[in-house]
Amino acid sequence: MAVPIVSFVGRSNSGKTTLIERVIPELVRAGYRVATVKHAGHGFDLDTEGKDSWRHKRAGASSVIVISRGSLAMFADVPEEMKVEEVRDRFLDSSYDLIIAEGWKSEGYHKIVVIREQVGEVPVSPDGLLAVVSDKPIDLPVPVLDLNDVAGVAAIIMKQFPRVAHELEP
Repeated sequence: MAVPIVSFVGRSNSGKTTLIERVIPELVRAGYRVATVKHAGHGFDLDTEGKDSWRHKRAGASSVIVISRGSLAMFADVPEEMKVEEVRDRFLDSSYDLIIAEGWKSEGYHKIVVIREQVGEVPVSPDGLLAVVSDKPIDLPVPVLDLNDVAGVAAIIMKQFPRVAHELEP
């Protein structure tokens, strides 16, 4: 069974990242193993100039993997922008319980929308809409939670995507 994806969407600087970083510990405390995938619409560069991995990439390597005790990082060329399920299928194994994506508002992923000013401030596909998180009162046919109701957001996610016991668990 494929690892489920829930996407947090909203306009830039709406608080998506802060909400995600507050929801992750709630899910982890409940036993979830979580991976995150962030959409960077304007491109990004994670590697540091002068470091060995940067030098390898600059020399022409298509992929560079850095491994240390307990960590792995990969810098790779991709032919085009990838969808979250392509990232999941290529890089994440079935030991994860959930993938939290930040972005991909037009895709049909299950989603939680962060609204700061008004409904419609960012165009979002209604497909898979689980909840809206806002600091304003909003009347919608899905649960509307306050920005600080982190436990409520986590509960909605856990209800939609119950954790599945993995083979190696006691």
